[in-house]
Amino acid sequence: MNFPKVEVTGTPVTALTLGEQISVMVDWAKRRCSKVVCVANVHMLMESRWNQSFSSILAKADLVTPDGMPLVWVMRKIGAKSQDRVAGMDIFQSVCDKAVQEGLSVYLFGSTPPVLSKMQERLKQDYPDLKLAGVESPPFRALTESENAAIAQRINASGAGFTFVSLGCPKQEIWMEDQRGKVNSVMIGVGAVFPVYARVKKHAPKWVRESGLEWFYRLLQEPRRLFGRYLKTIPPFVWLAFRQLQSQNR
Repeated sequence: MNFPKVEVTGTPVTALTLGEQISVMVDWAKRRCSKVVCVANVHMLMESRWNQSFSSILAKADLVTPDGMPLVWVMRKIGAKSQDRVAGMDIFQSVCDKAVQEGLSVYLFGSTPPVLSKMQERLKQDYPDLKLAGVESPPFRALTESENAAIAQRINASGAGFTFVSLGCPKQEIWMEDQRGKVNSVMIGVGAVFPVYARVKKHAPKWVRESGLEWFYRLLQEPRRLFGRYLKTIPPFVWLAFRQLQSQNR
């Protein structure tokens, strides 16, 4: 299926609302389709800009959702007037809601055993009727071909309609693309959603998320880990987005 897309600093981003994208994912999950959903923010778009092989992964993804508000703002300026934010946490919670309604199951893949344990506890409270097909924390290293084959076999045997993948960018996107056609499930790369949902990390207040300042909120929580990344990615994104909008208005 060809969905409307808007190029943001050179990367095609799916121009559908949150509700529309969730509906698409649910339809795929019912049919156990092997699909790749990338949840894009500024960091991901800059990785795509600098790495051609990663850029090709995003170009082939079945959905690339606009997670960051800066992406949404650019898309609205270009013409996707009704575009809203399709963020990882919103996708996760919306999918869990729909999975309960439709009798679909979800598989959690990635992060650490303590985080997954806390997630399961919260999921039992928030979605008592949710079918959790499986939970798996892979080794923190490159997986072998045989290990990946075994993982795909476990996910397929579980019957999961959705597989949430939390390995971090770009590792999770590379893994999902490699498992295309092998894992019969809608694979959704959600990055930091796992520790946030487990309440290991704090979720930014709604007004912070909507104002586009979530990056600053996260920086205050993890300055050592994120300062270098943000310094490397935010200024060039702003410059590229400015140039794109400037050329669009000529």
